Amino acid sequence: MTVRVVVADDQAIVREGLMTLLAMVPGIDVVGGAANGAEAVARTAELRPDAVLMDLVMPVLDGVEATRRITAELPGVAVVVLTTLADEDKIIDALQAGALGYLTKDAGRTEIARAIQAAVSRQVTLDPEVQRRLLAAAVRGHRTRGRRDQDDETRQTPPSALQLTPREEDVLRLLATGLPNAAIARRLFIGQATVKTHVNHLFAKLGVTTRAEAIAWAHSHGYATGSAD
Repeated sequence: MTVRVVVADDQAIVREGLMTLLAMVPGIDVVGGAANGAEAVARTAELRPDAVLMDLVMPVLDGVEATRRITAELPGVAVVVLTTLADEDKIIDALQAGALGYLTKDAGRTEIARAIQAAVSRQVTLDPEVQRRLLAAAVRGHRTRGRRDQDDETRQTPPSALQLTPREEDVLRLLATGLPNAAIARRLFIGQATVKTHVNHLFAKLGVTTRAEAIAWAHSHGYATGSAD
């Protein structure tokens, strides 16, 4: 399967270099480039690629908002962030906007290509440094909420005593691979509404409020050892 890709970066030399490098990777067809976020949205609507490689800091419209618009208007298009930024707020903003990959610009051609191909398969790929920062942010957030809600027994329960049901553990493992609810439902042969219920229960038990935090928790507590394949 050939993956059609649009590359969005405001620096022409970086954008053109990435387009040239990715064009040399078997199975990837670079169909266009964009110099800002607004252009990335327009080019994606025009070309209907399988994936967009997205910088975050761009004029006119930043990469987070461009990602949000693309995933809302064209949910079949996967977005992978490639940026120099690796702070927790940007990572979480990009993931919440719908990005399925987050790499820093020291990533190599092969790593970028793999992240794009994984995103097209609806799997999340995070740079190791990005994972570390995301986990640290999730832990800090969990501790802060725990201090605020000292009377909340769920938040005070240690991870080893959370008493997840077998089905909740199944859902958490698949959630940790980056699969959306629809794909989890197909894997487990249950309805999407049932998956949503399990996810809500997991959020309550883990003391998290977003999928990004749940994924981070799963990675830090041994629930992300499996594969989405």
